Amino acid sequence: MSNVTTPHHDSLLRFMTCGSVDDGKSTLIGRLLFDTKTILADTLTQMTRTSEKRGLTAVDLSLLTDGLQAEREQGITIDVAYRYFSTGTRKYIIADAPGHEQYTRNMVTAASTAHLAIILIDARKGVLTQTRRHSYLAHLVGIPHIVVAVNKMDLVDYDEATYNKICADYLAFAHEIGLAQTKVAAGHDISFIPMSALNGDMLVDRLDNMPWYTGNTMIDILEATPPAHTEHAEPFRFPVQFVCRPHASDNHDLHDFRGFMGRIESGEIAVGDAVTVLPNGYQSKVKAIQLGDAQLASASTEQSVTLLLEDEIDTSRGDMIVKTAEANEPVKQIDAFVCWLSETPMSTARTYVIRHTTRESKAKVNTIDYKVDVNTLEQLASTDLKMNDIARINFKLAQPLMIDSYAANRATGAFIIIDESSNNTVGAGMIV
Repeated sequence: MSNVTTPHHDSLLRFMTCGSVDDGKSTLIGRLLFDTKTILADTLTQMTRTSEKRGLTAVDLSLLTDGLQAEREQGITIDVAYRYFSTGTRKYIIADAPGHEQYTRNMVTAASTAHLAIILIDARKGVLTQTRRHSYLAHLVGIPHIVVAVNKMDLVDYDEATYNKICADYLAFAHEIGLAQTKVAAGHDISFIPMSALNGDMLVDRLDNMPWYTGNTMIDILEATPPAHTEHAEPFRFPVQFVCRPHASDNHDLHDFRGFMGRIESGEIAVGDAVTVLPNGYQSKVKAIQLGDAQLASASTEQSVTLLLEDEIDTSRGDMIVKTAEANEPVKQIDAFVCWLSETPMSTARTYVIRHTTRESKAKVNTIDYKVDVNTLEQLASTDLKMNDIARINFKLAQPLMIDSYAANRATGAFIIIDESSNNTVGAGMIV
């Protein structure tokens, strides 16, 4: 369990909540927003009125995230609800992911950008099938920080033995899927916390019901989680989005201007660094880095910049600029875990388009190695994929791609699959 409590000032943390139905995800988010005083007065008034209509004596905080009419009628979460809040020291974006198996694709979408996952467990029920499924999906999409929140402790009289048993059961399962600390890379961890989202125990305030728990509160853990891309050195990856060559200009200095515009997906770059453009393999050095009108000496992850190189080399949208010392060989075959998003099943006879960063390539399914039963985690033989299925697949590509494994780099290890005829996104992939 992490005991680090140093807040990361002004940084953004994207996190998600997931768990079984009725574990209290929406209430947890509502309580966090309520206790950090980030609910607007008119929203609170509306929630109070709705709660009174339902005959409740206290405000139903879950109303804050159950935004869809269908969810409010059924009392469940279907879509991914995003909420923003700030504590004064840090900004947060929360994704409230659906718990049902038929909304697996929604959860994978929410998890793809999250840096931390809160997995809720009902203290009365312990580790359930859905707990296992959500933990597996969180591990699959590479979320480095897992917080196991044992909720509804008020309904088991705040019993320490119940909490300890759930923690032991979860750790045993986590070892099975390679999620436990002994089996994951540096920067990954699992924290456990007992709480009552309804009453607010251990979220923002400790309260007095669990003196036996001396660890961090939920907000302490969130404040201390390192920002994404800061925990270990990452290779420089710069997919070219646009080649800027001003033509109609009276400024003669701009006639020879050739800038490569894009977003730094990982790593950092400085003027003078030796770079290679992939897949063609041309080499040069960085002559200048521009951010708008400003000239930078260096730039790093998530900055959108323009790179100018010393040599005139043939580069276009879809190419990847990397540091020469960190270059990988482009590949024309990839192994990946794929979550199928479309109602139309995947066909091994069809050709699809894979969009990887700013590059596209036609692709055919070479083999479907196995499909994962997300409830039992069993590996099943399969010849097709239906909506919400997850499988390990080998693709043959028409164009070479500059890839990293998803475990090493979530930006260059991910791709989407597009149906050529409808232009719909039909799948999301994570490269093994």
